[in-house]
Amino acid sequence: MSNVKLAVIYYSSTGTNYKLAQWAEETAREAGAEVKLVRVEELAPKEAIASNPAWEKHMEETKDVPTVTLGDLEWADAFLFSIPTRFGNVPAQMKQFLDTTGGLWFNGKLANKVVSAMSSASNAHGGQEQTVLALYTTMMHWGAIIAAPGYTDQSAFTSGGNPYGTSVTVDQEGNMVEDVEEAVKHQAKRTVQVAAAVKNGLQ
Repeated sequence: MSNVKLAVIYYSSTGTNYKLAQWAEETAREAGAEVKLVRVEELAPKEAIASNPAWEKHMEETKDVPTVTLGDLEWADAFLFSIPTRFGNVPAQMKQFLDTTGGLWFNGKLANKVVSAMSSASNAHGGQEQTVLALYTTMMHWGAIIAAPGYTDQSAFTSGGNPYGTSVTVDQEGNMVEDVEEAVKHQAKRTVQVAAAVKNGLQ
């Protein structure tokens, strides 16, 4: 799996999805992939960010994390996304970036890329599954290959059981309610494995 290039792409306002992305990055590297951990650009006004100390703190702590580019998408064989839900949908920050990919799509540069996604919300049924599925809709338009975790590992049964992509509930203090670390790591490893199979099969 050493020939697989994986882009771990996240948006995080207070840190949950950044942590999920870091677990994924670490595991993918251990699996032999070449990995880029990148964030989408923050679009929220400074006033909104300043009104939430946790948001402001996280912004400062991650200011040196590279911002994702279209070049990262072209470079990668596979993508692992991590995003919070916004009313059961993809955050505007991520959607804005996805909306810039038309040129790559038109030229067939996103077809056969392997993709998987993770999400979070502040309620157990706050839209995590729908957010992952909404993201996958764009990937289907790309012609990408979705590598959902399903129930391919026991960790799915101890982390909330989301077969579409690992998801977590976050309480009002910013703590993860479910123990999802192993599920995230399995999903990252599975994404790399599927990407290796696809890449080698196409060569």
